[in-house]
Amino acid sequence: MKMSSMVMVLLLTGLSVPSQMAHAVSETSSPSSEQTVPEHVILFVLEGIDRQALKAGPMPVLDRLVKTGSVTWSATTVTPRLRLPAMASLFTGLPVEKHGITWDAFEFSRGYPRPPTVFDYLDLSGGRDSAIFFMDESLYQLAKPEPYTDYQLCGPLRPECSPERLVSYIRQYLRKASSGHGYGHAILSLPHFLIVHLPEGARAASIQGWDSNNYRTALRTVDHAIGAVLEMYREHGLLKSTTVFVTALSGTGTAQGPSTAASSLVPWIASGVGIKAGHMIQQPVSIVDTGATVLRAFRLTTHTEWESRAVEEIFRDTGPISAISTKER
Repeated sequence: MKMSSMVMVLLLTGLSVPSQMAHAVSETSSPSSEQTVPEHVILFVLEGIDRQALKAGPMPVLDRLVKTGSVTWSATTVTPRLRLPAMASLFTGLPVEKHGITWDAFEFSRGYPRPPTVFDYLDLSGGRDSAIFFMDESLYQLAKPEPYTDYQLCGPLRPECSPERLVSYIRQYLRKASSGHGYGHAILSLPHFLIVHLPEGARAASIQGWDSNNYRTALRTVDHAIGAVLEMYREHGLLKSTTVFVTALSGTGTAQGPSTAASSLVPWIASGVGIKAGHMIQQPVSIVDTGATVLRAFRLTTHTEWESRAVEEIFRDTGPISAISTKER
């Protein structure tokens, strides 16, 4: 298998961004002028984050990605604004009424989603593998076993898990995957597309409210996590060939005090290889469009009827996408 691209999301605790993390962000944000197709893609899937979060946190790493990439703060999530339906829409490229997942807890009897996912399309069109890390038991519903996808859940049989636990899983996974042997994983080397779910913002707000210190601390924790992932890529020599995507399943609430209500408007950010710097996205964007845009970043396409559409204006290369490449196995 060709080791080309990877998407990864990670969570660490901490209130400051070490200098090496700041360097990593800068390195990601300044890809070579020649390279327009990434070898690696990182996707951060957050919750309870919007434009105000940059001030409330603060979130210097995320702010840097915004300034050096392409962004809209008016992307839309789905209805109902629940974790499992929203993540299913992100994965399948379909609205809730079409993928049919309307509940928000793992139910074994319902089985896995029937529609194909972005992971299926990445495998079929380019032979690219995926690995996904979840922070909530409900998302087991999406963990369909496939030979080209690894799933890991932090805190099995628990509604949520600690960031530290998730970090330890990811570090172990990367160490084993980089060995080329897999050690029991489906993927025998570093995957091309790796997602880690970071719900700390919404999780903190649901306990103490959107205006609480607990929420602001959670934002700093998430920002530190993004910086930690970029630093990990820098250490592996992968950062200069990486594109980063950040979006959220839900925005922030408007009520004071404890509340789980959240806005339907969320950030959608792209930065790194092949992405325009300092660009405000003009076209309408939905989290449903994330999958097609990841494919477009790799210059891959599929002949499907899914509703995910690439956010075309963010890319520096504007030439036509070549024919589907032969799957490399």
